[in-house]
Amino acid sequence: MNEELNRLDVDGFKRAPKNPFVLVLDNIRSLNNIGSAFRTADAFRIEAVYLCGITAKPPHRDIQKTALGATESVEWKYFEQTEDAISELRNRDYLIVAVEQADHSISLADFSVEKGQKYALVFGNEVRGVGETIVKNADEVVEIPQFGTKHSLNISVSVGVALWGIWLKYSVL
Repeated sequence: MNEELNRLDVDGFKRAPKNPFVLVLDNIRSLNNIGSAFRTADAFRIEAVYLCGITAKPPHRDIQKTALGATESVEWKYFEQTEDAISELRNRDYLIVAVEQADHSISLADFSVEKGQKYALVFGNEVRGVGETIVKNADEVVEIPQFGTKHSLNISVSVGVALWGIWLKYSVL
């Protein structure tokens, strides 16, 4: 079936070049959101997912339910403290981008990307968002424009929208 759809198998995915993006999940509560983030990471063929704090780790039945096997294809790493994940990524020359509503945020539509730059996209807890320390120390804070009454998106939706927005700009450079 994968061949008919021109899709990679897990081994092919692991060998294939990756888009230079890492998702950092900062204290995500929902196992379904974690699984969805893995599945989206697989779809965009990104480098890795970093799981931080209370974010659960595979293998877990409820993560797998939404990941549909993406925990096997996408590299992942766990950190007790999100700050440690950010430090590692910064040392590896990633631009740290908190995806959050904040006073100094810029719209995803206005966010500029550079070819060759590596990006770490930080997504926060479903209730509290990205940790304040992470937001303050991010290289950029990007906000997804919203026009309704809620002004919040589920993290799984935010991951998809942000990755699509950044990948689209990156792929045309």
